[in-house]
Amino acid sequence: MSTDHKCTLNLPETSFPMRANLAKREPGLLAFWEEKDIYRKLMEQREGADTFVLHDGPPYANGNIHIGTAFNKILKDLIPKYKWMRGYRSPYVPGWDTHGLPIELRVLKEIGQSKESIDPVELRQQCMGYAEKFIDIQRSEFKRLGVLGDWEDPYITFKPDYEAAQIGVFADMVEKGLVYKGRKPVFWCVDCQTALAAAEIEYEDETSPSIYVAYPLKTAGNSSADEVIGEKEAYVMVWTTTPWTLPASLAVSIHPDIEYSLVPVGDKKIYIMAKALIGEVASVTGLELGEPLLSLKGRELSQARAIHPFYDEREILFALAEYVGLDQGTGCVHTAPGHGVEDFETGI
Repeated sequence: MSTDHKCTLNLPETSFPMRANLAKREPGLLAFWEEKDIYRKLMEQREGADTFVLHDGPPYANGNIHIGTAFNKILKDLIPKYKWMRGYRSPYVPGWDTHGLPIELRVLKEIGQSKESIDPVELRQQCMGYAEKFIDIQRSEFKRLGVLGDWEDPYITFKPDYEAAQIGVFADMVEKGLVYKGRKPVFWCVDCQTALAAAEIEYEDETSPSIYVAYPLKTAGNSSADEVIGEKEAYVMVWTTTPWTLPASLAVSIHPDIEYSLVPVGDKKIYIMAKALIGEVASVTGLELGEPLLSLKGRELSQARAIHPFYDEREILFALAEYVGLDQGTGCVHTAPGHGVEDFETGI
């Protein structure tokens, strides 16, 4: 005789289904949240409690959400929910960034025009319509992820009240002396005719030409070095991987603690370069470099002056820079402040 042992056990019971079946159940749960206005009720329950606000950097309204935006928003959704459970009033106000090139480029591609061929006002109107479309799409997608927030009153950067608030903040910064006009090299898109942020730049592996350039030396700025040079032709040997920037060259950067040598070539020429790289320079250039006549620390050449290899009237300064290395080249770096942040900082 068989015994039903199940009847002899005190097993827990649950109304939860054995299968999650989320694809069908989640929409119903989300509809319940919206119908019952759960977000508002959560805020009302914490009225008067300490407030915790997560300031959400907005997604860009130029397409459907992707795994990056989804992951970002899900993580941010966890924080105010956790804080609410800890007793805080934790409002979450979502928003959208609607300014910038990506929307403009998408619109121009869709209508098959260039920005030179379309009226600027019409282009802005089309861009606003495009942004509004994807705000609605992304809002529904974020809701589908279960993100709770004030979806009916988000902040949107094209709204006049938002823009006015930004101008007000900027005015406060000006009054406090936090805004100044200066110079700085920026990345530039020739096609879009606008500046680019560093985060927008994608580098590809590409073999670029590198060249050695001899800058005629005007003075070594050091009595011992000038005495050794005497009547000989003297040059500072520069190596660069960006030869197209040579017309903008204003300085030669050297490391203050690297040892630099005056190296003869024949009886009439002397080249200045890092002592540790003499062998490499000779191997690559084919120059018959003699034994160093004198070696000095870079800081002892800080007052040296050279002449631009193309423009006789331009004097080239020597600048001390910690980033100069001995991994390749000559230890003497061509510096064009208009062609890179590092060069610019050296130049100022």
